[in-house]
Amino acid sequence: MDKLESDEAKRENQPLVFFDLETTGLGQNCEIVQLAAVSAGHSLNLYVVPRCRIQRGAAKVTGFKVHKRKLYLHRQLVFTNSLKEVLVSFIAFLRMLGHPLLIGHNIRRFDCPLLARALDELDLRAQFESSVSGCIDTLPLAREMLKNSGLQSFCQENLVRELLGVNYKAHDALEDVRALQTLYRYLQPTPEVVLAHKFTLDSMDNKAALSAAKTKADCKPAVEQSLWEHFRQRVKLTEVHDGEFKALLHQPPS
Repeated sequence: MDKLESDEAKRENQPLVFFDLETTGLGQNCEIVQLAAVSAGHSLNLYVVPRCRIQRGAAKVTGFKVHKRKLYLHRQLVFTNSLKEVLVSFIAFLRMLGHPLLIGHNIRRFDCPLLARALDELDLRAQFESSVSGCIDTLPLAREMLKNSGLQSFCQENLVRELLGVNYKAHDALEDVRALQTLYRYLQPTPEVVLAHKFTLDSMDNKAALSAAKTKADCKPAVEQSLWEHFRQRVKLTEVHDGEFKALLHQPPS
């Protein structure tokens, strides 16, 4: 097998992780409230109490509300973790899946810049970058693949409804990524199309700023290492929910 065929095989067998964020709003300074990711039968779903107010429009769409530093979803109390715990667990999840391709809808303009800002704030950028092979935004990908379909809207909810005939609980990050996983299987983009749409957090940044961020993040703090090791030891299979991860973090080692 020559190098070209080997690279092609690697791309076809590469693990895929679908992810989504729910946030306090749509502005540049909004914050993460929920992070969800799925890969085949594995999933991660975690919540954060944001430091800023959830905008009224976002609260109406997502159902999130903060009261007395507790997070509620459709009036039901949900377990939360710190932003650092959420990002560390996300990185551990990615690493356990073997350097996957990270896929989301409209992530290049929204989710990835927000994720990059949070990673930089907590000096986790380099660890994240070394855990993924790149990112794919299915919004421009779908526009290219379906340019002659006559579709008027390429928002994920509309694509799922029009192409799959399914209505789902949109604006819940876990439901969104599950729906996107099914949509991606339907689209079946070729390796060439995937490669054409692949990007990294590096490509979104000013190189000088990125270099500084990478320098700061080169040394992995001991607390992050212990969290990753604990995550690897305790989480072997299928599904990690908010409350389960919280319990894992506080469970004494056996």
